[in-house]
Amino acid sequence: MAGVDLDVLRHSAAHLMAAAVCELFPGAEYAIGPAIEEGFYYDFLLPEGARISDSDLPNIEQRMREIQGRDPAYERLEVDRDAALLEFNRRSQRFKVELIERIPEGELITCYRTGDFFDLCRGPHVGRASQIPAFRLLHTAGAYWHGDESQPMLQRVYGTAFPSASELEEYLQRVEMARQRDHRRLGRELDLFSLPEELGGGLVLWHPRGAVVRTVMEDYWRREHQRAGYQLVYTPHLARERLWEVSGHLGFFADEMYGPIAVEGDRYRVKPMSCPFHILIYRSRPRSYRELPLRLAEIASVYRFQRSGTLHGLLRVRGITQDDAHIFCTEEQAEEEIVGVLELASEMLSRFGFKELEVDLSTKPAKAAGEDRMWELAEAALDRALRRRGMEFKVNPGEGAFYGPKVDIHIRDAMGRRWQCSTVQFDFNEPERFDLEYIGPDGAAHRPIMVHRALLGSLERFFGVLLEHYGGALPFWLSPEQVRLVTVSDDQLPYALEVVAALEARGIRASRPRPGETMPAQIRDGEMAKVPYLAVVGRREVEAGQVNLRDTRGGSKTLVGVDELAARLAEETEQA
Repeated sequence: MAGVDLDVLRHSAAHLMAAAVCELFPGAEYAIGPAIEEGFYYDFLLPEGARISDSDLPNIEQRMREIQGRDPAYERLEVDRDAALLEFNRRSQRFKVELIERIPEGELITCYRTGDFFDLCRGPHVGRASQIPAFRLLHTAGAYWHGDESQPMLQRVYGTAFPSASELEEYLQRVEMARQRDHRRLGRELDLFSLPEELGGGLVLWHPRGAVVRTVMEDYWRREHQRAGYQLVYTPHLARERLWEVSGHLGFFADEMYGPIAVEGDRYRVKPMSCPFHILIYRSRPRSYRELPLRLAEIASVYRFQRSGTLHGLLRVRGITQDDAHIFCTEEQAEEEIVGVLELASEMLSRFGFKELEVDLSTKPAKAAGEDRMWELAEAALDRALRRRGMEFKVNPGEGAFYGPKVDIHIRDAMGRRWQCSTVQFDFNEPERFDLEYIGPDGAAHRPIMVHRALLGSLERFFGVLLEHYGGALPFWLSPEQVRLVTVSDDQLPYALEVVAALEARGIRASRPRPGETMPAQIRDGEMAKVPYLAVVGRREVEAGQVNLRDTRGGSKTLVGVDELAARLAEETEQA
């Protein structure tokens, strides 16, 4: 299979799967079946009463292999619009008919035939079904047609394909690791957070242990931002609707905003973003060039409507804690500010254990606000800043936001999955909309450049990624419980409490032993809670003023004095 594009292979496997489903479920209607980052999927509407569950996947795979045994070709056909409509109407494929009806008259339409299966598709595909060496169906899900809840609920079948059986097996091992590390399961087992349906979905309750981790993350974030010259601000959770009209959010993002709240004859909206609030802080008084750059930062709660079918644990929520900041600067300062953002992003992501970064630079789209000169200036500043930092990057032509170019930084977790974290975006739109100015050294008014940036993105999403990356065993400095005291018997409780107090005095998160529990039960519970260290005390440890320290991750045991223990753990926190 040398030379075969992975997306082509997977798209061909999606057609093979759809052909198998249509044979097993006569009358099945098929919607779309694209290749995606790690595989493919296809959406189906089955005859009334029929349903595909995960238990059906082996049967579908078997039928796919039977079709492979016939080795049909992937035959490309170009037909006119009327002929395509006639064929898909004859096959009772309403979704394909709908897609064709959106194609302008006179255009040729590309279809592919694979045995009896016929699909609307641009291709390309492999030549024959036998050229798909290794595939596996993974799981099923529900999906609305066009993501619209008023449209039919379709059944989505996910799968993947690889050029060799060994590559498929490696991938399946990663999938199993991901299943075991699913942050939703870890959140329950470690008592970190919950997402009760009573709240309406996508809204997180941080439990005490999870709140400890979040507090540590936020405290670190604030320290680093203040060190980097940012000023911290706080802003409200809602504002008059008029503010979102001026900012343009109501025009561009109304579908992701929650509906208006009537207050004394006026209309309010909960905030989906913090930028208009930071703009109002900037505009609260006249500004001089001597004050620039002005860096405003906030850990902000924002709210965005996400369809229920798209919600996924902490990775896709409706209540978002955003590590948000906006920089107001002159044209001359822009490049240096971007360098500073990239440095801070690299340092912070490294602190959390992500050292290999992948960077995308997205440039001016077809529809864009602002003068060409400003776009050229901003794109050049981003390019030079990335090169100065020695960061390799990929250019995505035309993929910038309508209001300015951007840099996105992605991380890879322990399972090789790619996640977008940091983003840096120029904005020429908001300074114009809010008529922002500063007085330059020439005494005249000038328009500042505005830079939007988030380094961790959403704290919820980042926390979910962290949990899966570390399998719940968070780094020592982030662990909600860093050391747990364990007693051989209740006779050692007074001494154990003295040890806890000594550790807490040094800033160590230590927890008390549980009276009445046996030592093996306490050790087992501590290991299941993924506490980094267990400090066991019995009669001999009390007499010697020591603890028997067990490293639950490395398996080592050592006798250590209380003062030495406190110093050692404090040093480990600082060096992590």
